Amino acid sequence: MGDGAVTSGDEVRGDGSNTILTGLIGMDIQSSRSPAMHMREAEAQGISLRYELFDLARDGHSAADLAAVLDAAQRDGFAGVNITHPFKQRVMALLDRCSDEARAIGAVNTVVFAAEGRVGYNTDSSGFAEGFERQLSGADTRRVVQIGAGGAGAATAMAMVNLGCRELIIVDPQGDRADALIARLPGAIARAADDLVTELAAASGLINATPIGMEGYPGSPVDTALLHSGLWVADVVYFPLETELLRAARALGCRVAHGGDMAVFQAAGAFDLFTGRRADRERMVANF
Repeated sequence: MGDGAVTSGDEVRGDGSNTILTGLIGMDIQSSRSPAMHMREAEAQGISLRYELFDLARDGHSAADLAAVLDAAQRDGFAGVNITHPFKQRVMALLDRCSDEARAIGAVNTVVFAAEGRVGYNTDSSGFAEGFERQLSGADTRRVVQIGAGGAGAATAMAMVNLGCRELIIVDPQGDRADALIARLPGAIARAADDLVTELAAASGLINATPIGMEGYPGSPVDTALLHSGLWVADVVYFPLETELLRAARALGCRVAHGGDMAVFQAAGAFDLFTGRRADRERMVANF
């Protein structure tokens, strides 16, 4: 439903078959590949699954409609929904409980409508970690600069903790947001900073955890003149796969990781939760 309206469960199911209803709630999400990823994997497994877009930037909707759309999806028999920008943190107040990891990250990207109520999970963090190990295996994670401390940034920061990062420098124009994220991370490895010139010069890696670079938010989150060949560079953006940041980094000989794998692996984790079946990761990557 690209218009963001919630269709009733009976209408979506058509003949009353056991179609699993899922979807994505966000703003400006018409280019999302999530519907194709979920439905192609379901088809490969012989599952009937429908994945809808609830785009609150279209047809008179607004961010204020988040609660109403979530209510309607639950009422209409959806197994669950994914949550994306700008609702990953805001949705938490509308849930009955969250997984330990989602609570520690402070963001939810997957909501399951379970018998005990609405349960929030975060598959972005594990998705980023899986993608990182696939594209940047063996990369030096001793000193990493991350741009962004929002929902995606919270997930990538937790992934860095789990990947053994020794020092994570978080840069965000909203300093209080960076401080709040740092307070939630275990291990006391993170700190906030705003001097990118100094921090990047001594860093082993750079993560863009902002929307800058994606369709609708063109450009680079950092001055590309600050990049150097000793960096690896990872981006959460996957549309397009080759962002301005990654293009500049690749030209310098940096190892780079696009956001496509994170998108695939977080979708795979959500698919597991929605269906109770394990998604075939390699098949999903090939399809993507």
